[in-house]
Amino acid sequence: MAVILYYATLPLIYLLSLLPFWMMNGLSNFVFVLLYHGFGYRRKVVMMNLKNSFPEKSESELKEIKEKFYRYFCDLILETIKSLTISESELKKRLSFEDLEVFKKYHAQNQSIIIVMGHWGNWELGGARFALEPLHRLFVIYHPLKNKQYDGLIYHMRTRFGNGLYAMKDTIRGMIKDRDQLTATAFIADQTPSPKNAYWMEFLNQDSPVFTGTGKIAIKMKYPVVYVGIKRVKRGYYSISLEDLVPDPTKMSADEILSTFTKRLEKDIKSQPETWLWTHKRWKHKREKPTG
Repeated sequence: MAVILYYATLPLIYLLSLLPFWMMNGLSNFVFVLLYHGFGYRRKVVMMNLKNSFPEKSESELKEIKEKFYRYFCDLILETIKSLTISESELKKRLSFEDLEVFKKYHAQNQSIIIVMGHWGNWELGGARFALEPLHRLFVIYHPLKNKQYDGLIYHMRTRFGNGLYAMKDTIRGMIKDRDQLTATAFIADQTPSPKNAYWMEFLNQDSPVFTGTGKIAIKMKYPVVYVGIKRVKRGYYSISLEDLVPDPTKMSADEILSTFTKRLEKDIKSQPETWLWTHKRWKHKREKPTG
């Protein structure tokens, strides 16, 4: 049944991806009405996350952010579909780097790097845009889908401009295998880890578990950590900023590296809260209290 559904929906997916942006924007407006006013998709989760993250904001301010988020979320879904067929020239027009000096510096040193970023802005189009620069080869950490057909489609979408992918469980193995290449390995490190093996810190006014793997790998591989932020400038257009976050990871602990990244991401989220992924149940775990 899953295979039949895939091949039945595949032509529609590609048809949507071929629409010009102005038509996709109109379609996104329609999807917003269905998702927000009709189905009310995860509205309680989003509002709870916003209230806990911004206790200083009024109810009306929170509702305004919530609506802006859902409008952006619908744009994000369709822009992600668009990445299946978007051209190089369109990508360059819609996503621009503020400054490439950080990447150029490490490229000149023949130094591979780790990129850390969050679900802020359009990370899918951002990855595709990076591939168009003659610098490091980008590898993105991802969770393979259980459905092999859709997983293959996502794989094609993310690698069509030359990027590579590492399944999360194979990350360190893949990085060691490719250490002879000049690579940038991207970790989208703001998801929810298991509370037992996490580093706990305050993030958006809440006690939050943070993945420690990224910091441990940076230290093991001795790869500098570069922060990437993808800010929405206007509908369908983004500005990509870079920060040389941890030039020498061996001088910090894994927890300190992740704390530095998380605080930097928080700064961006606060500057443009509507473009972070609020539908995620980021705070579903609570820190275990010590026994005895």
